[in-house]
Amino acid sequence: MSRAWRATWLLLAFMLVNFADKAVLGLAGPEIRADFGITRQEFGTAQSAFFALFSLAALGVSALTRRVRTTTLLLVLALLWSVAQLPMLWGAAGFGTLLATRVLLGAAEGPASPVAMHHVHGWFPQRERALPTAVLLVGAAAGVAVASPVLTWVITRWGWRWSFGVVGLAGLLWAICWRLWGADGPLAPPLTRKPSQAAEQTSTTDTVPLRAILLSGTFLTAALGSFAAYWSMSTMLTWAPDYLESVVGWDLHQAGTMVGLGALANGAVILGHGLIARRSARKGTPRRLPPGSGAGLLVIVAGCATAVYGTTDSLAVKVPLMLGPMALAMVMLTVASTACARIAPPAQRGVVLGTLTFVYALGGILSPLVLGGMVDRARTVSAGYEEGWLLTAGLLVTAGVLAALFCRPEATARRLGLPEPAAGSVPQVPAAH
Repeated sequence: MSRAWRATWLLLAFMLVNFADKAVLGLAGPEIRADFGITRQEFGTAQSAFFALFSLAALGVSALTRRVRTTTLLLVLALLWSVAQLPMLWGAAGFGTLLATRVLLGAAEGPASPVAMHHVHGWFPQRERALPTAVLLVGAAAGVAVASPVLTWVITRWGWRWSFGVVGLAGLLWAICWRLWGADGPLAPPLTRKPSQAAEQTSTTDTVPLRAILLSGTFLTAALGSFAAYWSMSTMLTWAPDYLESVVGWDLHQAGTMVGLGALANGAVILGHGLIARRSARKGTPRRLPPGSGAGLLVIVAGCATAVYGTTDSLAVKVPLMLGPMALAMVMLTVASTACARIAPPAQRGVVLGTLTFVYALGGILSPLVLGGMVDRARTVSAGYEEGWLLTAGLLVTAGVLAALFCRPEATARRLGLPEPAAGSVPQVPAAH
């Protein structure tokens, strides 16, 4: 196995634990609400607390990738988020402790995805990045798929507090493995050790004005499409277990299994897209549609499927939609990451990916609060959830249309003066310190 793919598989496990951390609160939600005596909107506040510093930390830590090796950053993040889970094992830890630990956990996990993407892109040239990027995002889906049945079993056998303990210990185990085998890739950009050096680099052709990247149609529509996809995913993580129990009438095991299967569908869609993109790149097959257009159309389909899912009473319709068309929105996360990496010079890639995460993670802040408030204010729980699914559907369709029309990474890269690097070129970088 090549070192590039060893790094990718380690980061797949990293993302798996990362999203298991996110899933635990949704799975334990009914028990937590009953134990603490809180409403759905208050529970939504706890879920949103996770994202209080998530976006800011993603932006700030991603900026550090120009001065600190991603190998070191990833180790520190894994240690922080693991330690943040463990206080909930204490029997006296209440709602206030839950809020505080979710804020800390979010601050540690916010930078995880962009830093991991930046790291893995240091092992692969541009045309080879679609598949490893998809593999990392599969870790997100697999984290939910694995966590759902495992943590459901932990909750029913040992209580909801141990679900936090299990994912915290899993993160510590990953940190040990990363300390032993983690390394930077040959395509990682060189570090800037001094502010004066960074200023000198900023004035060279190694960078372009950050404003030109962030205000391009490609970045804006990729970020909006990712926001919509992340909103949809966060809605499913936070509220699908409660929806399936309160509205559909399933028990915790059935709801947990369904959420896990939905996550597997997300992973299958992401991995399938990555394999197709890799095969096309290696064969030199011309695209029938620009990547933004293809992903935008899939997001539109996912939005239409979400509207039907939220308004039909037929399980024969709901289940196939959750396991198929609704998952198509996840392709936007892969396309957005590779598109934004394409329009950013290597030295600015971490910052651009961090900014992308800053924008789309806002969906994780807003969706628990908005959906929780809608359900609590509605005349019935069922009516509140129906309104929430329709809102999600409208967001997906709007973002999909804009991405289909304006997300053009190759055209943007040419306009910014960033021609695709020659295949096989591997710049040398200084040894890690």
